[in-house]
Amino acid sequence: MIYILEDDASIKTMLSYAIQKEDETKGFEKPSLFWKALKEEACDLIILDLMLPEEDGLTILKKLKQDPNWEDIPVLILSAKDSEVDKAIGLDLGADDYLAKPFGIMELLSRIKAIKRRYEKTKKKQSFKQIGPVVFDAEKHQVKVDNDPIELSYKEFNLLRVLIEAQGAVVKREDLLEQVWGPYYEESRTLDVHIRKLRKKLGNAGTLIKTVKNVGYQMSDE
Repeated sequence: MIYILEDDASIKTMLSYAIQKEDETKGFEKPSLFWKALKEEACDLIILDLMLPEEDGLTILKKLKQDPNWEDIPVLILSAKDSEVDKAIGLDLGADDYLAKPFGIMELLSRIKAIKRRYEKTKKKQSFKQIGPVVFDAEKHQVKVDNDPIELSYKEFNLLRVLIEAQGAVVKREDLLEQVWGPYYEESRTLDVHIRKLRKKLGNAGTLIKTVKNVGYQMSDE
């Protein structure tokens, strides 16, 4: 699924028509509608205009890259701003590519394919991890303990992801809260409740999640 955030209805329609042969698309002319849809269903790529009503594209890009739930979604900027400085700012803020208007459809489709290829390679390298009997597969959104599948909530899955990706290092409480719940979440009791639930669902492997008093948590089989 590709989300297109473009306030020009004719360009949005043209983009959807061109891309739909390869991917399903959803188009939005207002950021408020885009955010509502993104909270309900994640997407595989975002095509982002910069000059938008309600909220400018660079602000949207910053928010996406600061949120652990969306930071890995690739972003392709389409903009009439075509100076080298504009492109550098967009790329420095985390965009994966920048295409100036007017653009050719063939070039756009080629860039989309290139972005998707890069992300597929990255996902294959990073998606599969194992600690003790716990096997974590991000690409399949699957967790197994001793080869038995474990049902986790969305937050529990992301919490386990952060702990596993730390590779045995201690993750501070504030870092866990920020990466799983977002940068402005401060209710630390929620973290403890989710850790308890996660340990319980992992069964005997729950002991791999260790509490480091007054600091945070770590996951290790040592």
